[in-house]
Formats: sequence, C-alpha cells, structure tokens
Amino acid sequence: MTASAPATWFVTGTSRGLGLELVKQLLDRGDNIAATTRNAERLHAGLAGHDTGRLLALTVDLADEAQVRNAVRDTLDRFDAVDVLVNNAGYGYLAAIEEVSDSAARQMFDIQVFGVWNVLRAVLPHLRARRRGHIVNISSILGLTTMPGWGLYSAGKFALEAMSEALAAEVADSGIRVTLVEPGYFRTDFLTTDSLALPAATTDGYETIRDTTRDHLALQGTQLGDPVRGIRAILELVDRGDGPLRQVLGSDAQAFASAKVESLRADLETGKDLASSTDFPRAA
Repeated sequence: MTASAPATWFVTGTSRGLGLELVKQLLDRGDNIAATTRNAERLHAGLAGHDTGRLLALTVDLADEAQVRNAVRDTLDRFDAVDVLVNNAGYGYLAAIEEVSDSAARQMFDIQVFGVWNVLRAVLPHLRARRRGHIVNISSILGLTTMPGWGLYSAGKFALEAMSEALAAEVADSGIRVTLVEPGYFRTDFLTTDSLALPAATTDGYETIRDTTRDHLALQGTQLGDPVRGIRAILELVDRGDGPLRQVLGSDAQAFASAKVESLRADLETGKDLASSTDFPRAA
C-alpha cells in the first residue's frame, strides 16, 4: 500500500477478537474499511474512541450470497475499490465427532467455508479486473493440525487451507496475492462461551474431551498471543506485499506446526515401501 493514498479493506467478522483489533488499527492509520458483522451495535461499541469516518459497517449473513454481493457493491459505491480482502469470520466448536449434529456441522461450514466462497466470488472479479489485490484468509494452527474435540472446527479450517492454496495458484498471474494466517492461542474472547460453541448434548465415553473443554475455558486471559502484535504482523505482511503462503502467528503455533511436519515426515517414511508397491511393475 502506498503512503499517498489510503487502502480500502473488506474485512469479515469484525465485532470482536482479531477482527475488531484489525479494524481499530486500520482506522488509526487512516485506511478505509468495509467491516461485515452480524452485530453492528457491538462493532460500534468496540470502536468507542476511534474516528469511524472511514468505516462502512455492513450487517451481513455470509451464508447468504445475495447479501454478500450487495455488501461488496455497497463497498465499491462508497470507496470505488477493494485493495485487501480479509476473511476472518468464524467461531470455535469443541465436541467429539460423534456429538456434532448435522445442523451444527452445516452452520460451521456455512461460515468457515461457504461464507468465504461467497465473499471470494463477489470480490475476485473486481480484483482481477484491476490486476492487483491481496487476499488474507484467517485460518488457525488447527487448520494444519488438530486434536480430540476440535474435529469440526479443524475440518472447516482444513477446507479453508485447501481453498486458499488452490486460489493462490489460480490468481498468481493476475497480480493477486493470497496469504493464509494460522494463529495460535491469542488473548481474545475466542475461548469464552461467547465465541466457543459446545454440543447441545454430550456422550458418555468422551470424558477427556470434557477435560479439554474445561482446560480451554480456563485458558482465557493467559493465552500467549497478543492481539495487537498479531494484527501488526498481518499489516506488515500486507504492506510488504511478500511473504510465504502460510504464516503462523505465535510461538505455540510454531511449535504445533513443527510437530505436525515431523509427524507427517515420519508417516511418509514409514509407509513409503507400501506406497511404491501399488505401482504397476516397471518393464524390465
């Protein structure tokens, strides 16, 4: 982004957590922001003390493609362009796979997968026509690895990772960058009952997941990640215009990711002979 002209950002999921902190920092530096939320009142309350003259608050259900398209149209009418798209909307869900209802699974994918797809379909034609732009998809370290109880949340984030990896290759020749951000535990309200959904009914035999739930709720206020520094890191990536496809945030995320890489490498090494045995025999 150039110092002479403010950038325009389209950001989803902005009424709390990292999304709200991103809006605050963008306003403070003078950028334009179209901020989608399901609760505009909470967004405005969170921005008390900030100059919101460059803010376009949009109440949007991301699962509704028409609402998303209208929000992008309103953004272009107000600011003429979108320079940076940040897909941030989401929430946690902690339950055993068996405990996840059909409606809970579909609701999660509506936000973390289909909602992102709706936004991408609405914004990409504009970015491609301009032949520039930056898409930042906020994943999670649980988009690279997972643990018991996080199957539904990780399934959505794994899907986001696949979508983003394919997208990055598809738009590389159009001047559009794609960045996946994979945060660890940040000191937001993500680990409170306001942002962490739990199953309507639990099942006997998953006592360790109940322990995990209690442990995660007890983590609130002690997470290693500083949201202010986390958003500064994302802004640095966008301002530089370079960096890797995947960027973990937090020393805990770095440790989890490194452990996943080593585990995957070990699995590949262990299974390589069986993998090769399934090929047609080579001609003599």
